[in-house]
Amino acid sequence: MTYAYDPTVTEEAIERWVSNRMARIRLLEHPTKPMVRAVLDEASLRRTTGGPAVMAEALHHIADLCRRRRIIAQVLPLDAGAHTAMESALKLMDFDDAPPVVYLEGVRSGRLEDDPATVAQLRSVFDLLAASALSPDKSLTFIEALAEDYTHEEP
Repeated sequence: MTYAYDPTVTEEAIERWVSNRMARIRLLEHPTKPMVRAVLDEASLRRTTGGPAVMAEALHHIADLCRRRRIIAQVLPLDAGAHTAMESALKLMDFDDAPPVVYLEGVRSGRLEDDPATVAQLRSVFDLLAASALSPDKSLTFIEALAEDYTHEEP
């Protein structure tokens, strides 16, 4: 089997990544915190990773989190064209007891920014993305329909 992310990766590294990711997802088991708001690029939802069954399960999980009001997800449709965050993924984080920060993620790299002007500028980037995306209700409908498409797709 080859791995798109890194064809030389070891099984132990993959197991560690999956374990870490599963530990982070448990944060959403709390009934109210953290509040997650995400803009998902349609291309990332259509890029089949792991096969149709894996994609269907992942999209059903996202839809379930939306329905349980654990996340607010918006889909940025392909026809939105170029957008302000095409260079990297960004995560804005607000805290009750600390100033906001932003985490910028690239290929095998990440950078935490706490400069107030930079955080404000990147919050504006996120707001522009959200303004160009489908509404949360339309996004949920889109995600559920795409999950059903994957469910009925041949492996």
